[in-house]
Amino acid sequence: MFDLFDDTPQPDVDWYPDWLAPEAAAATLARIVAEAGWRQERIRTPGGWVDQPRLTAWQGDPGAIYVYSGIRNEPQPWSSTVAELRDAISGLCGVRFNSVLLNRYRTGTDSMGWHADREPELGSEPVIASLSLGAERRFDLRHNATGVVRAFRLMSGSLLVMKGRTQAEWRHRVPKAPSVNGERVNLTFRVVTEGYRK
Repeated sequence: MFDLFDDTPQPDVDWYPDWLAPEAAAATLARIVAEAGWRQERIRTPGGWVDQPRLTAWQGDPGAIYVYSGIRNEPQPWSSTVAELRDAISGLCGVRFNSVLLNRYRTGTDSMGWHADREPELGSEPVIASLSLGAERRFDLRHNATGVVRAFRLMSGSLLVMKGRTQAEWRHRVPKAPSVNGERVNLTFRVVTEGYRK
């Protein structure tokens, strides 16, 4: 994946570019789009309140409350499709995920800005497993100290697992891609300290 002789910083990630076969990824995407309770959240910016440039849903165990950007996410029950994915990815990672953030990018103009998942309920070195379904998009990781950027092509069925010091030392984004017309759904499985945000 990376040049072994390159001494620039590397994120602590596991990369499975074809974790799901294309046919399985397409069928899974259709089921999740139909099953999830999608919401259009609003966030505060320097220019005022604006709609997030994507749709979201939060599923998880009771008590797995997650707060980011001023948005309090109370877990919806696991859908059957997402629960099956959770169990398979938990087995692969050796982590029992208790929650998932679903992001629905309707076209290439939907995006995610630079950020790190450093909320206290995730712990100091969270394992976050990111499954992509649908249209291919670019995913960037930028090292905080050096500005080095590592880019991944997130294809339908690909799985990227971020762990260790990745959230502490790197930021990540999904930039706008106006040429992309297709829809993409991203599932980021997490472990939230239950009851932290009562």
